[in-house]
Amino acid sequence: MPDFSGLFQSADWKKEKHVPLLEAPDTVKKGELFRVNATVGKEIGHPNKTEHHIRWIEVYFLPQGEKFSYQIGRAEFSAHGESVQGPDTSTVYTHHEVSLSFKTDKPGTIYASSFCNIHGLWQSSKEIKVG
Repeated sequence: MPDFSGLFQSADWKKEKHVPLLEAPDTVKKGELFRVNATVGKEIGHPNKTEHHIRWIEVYFLPQGEKFSYQIGRAEFSAHGESVQGPDTSTVYTHHEVSLSFKTDKPGTIYASSFCNIHGLWQSSKEIKVG
């Protein structure tokens, strides 16, 4: 089986434009829906051009004490200014941001991964508590 551990890059989202920023409460109520936002380039804008863009963001949750994570959602970003007239000739651009809700009875870690068509895979994480 291939080892994917070296494929993901991470950094501080305030200094690196490729890292997905996760916004979620620090503590959630057991069994109640809560919102998670994942954005790439919030502090430092990421290009959104035909030749350089964020293709997708995925969000996962790993409950504390469990072996496997759950995929919470995936967003594909398909409009980057391309058209039949050529690259960057359209006025339609998808913003690389996803908002979703989920619930859990256990604390754990939310993970976000993103894919830049030039600079590869990036990830970040955020711990949440259940109160």
